[in-house]
Amino acid sequence: MTVELPEGYEPTPKEDYMNPLQLEYFRRQLIRWRGELMTEAQETLDNLRDKSYQEVGDEADRASRESEHGLELRTRDRYRKLQRKIEQALERIEDGSYGYCEDTGEPIGVLRLKARPIATLTIDAQERREMKERVLADR
Repeated sequence: MTVELPEGYEPTPKEDYMNPLQLEYFRRQLIRWRGELMTEAQETLDNLRDKSYQEVGDEADRASRESEHGLELRTRDRYRKLQRKIEQALERIEDGSYGYCEDTGEPIGVLRLKARPIATLTIDAQERREMKERVLADR
């Protein structure tokens, strides 16, 4: 089923939650974000390839280049993890669970999803999880 989004459509909390327009809006946002990440990841790979063929100067130049490579590799790893979360969000749209908290089943909320379309928890559930992690880390 194809859903046509009106020009400039933005989901609001006043609408029926996760109606077809909202789902299509978030699906498009996630697909656009995934495409941007793929482009940036390719640019990172291209940068790494280009820089690896450059002549290495003194030790300071070499250290600087290695630091840049490390940063680019960490960035690429973050993109890879984020892309997986985007794929999981798209799967939730398909199976009908998108927009609902994986801990409580409650609506996550349109405003939170607009800010973080890959969110899987309500703010309260996220805070409880972080509190639990801090308590376990302090042991």
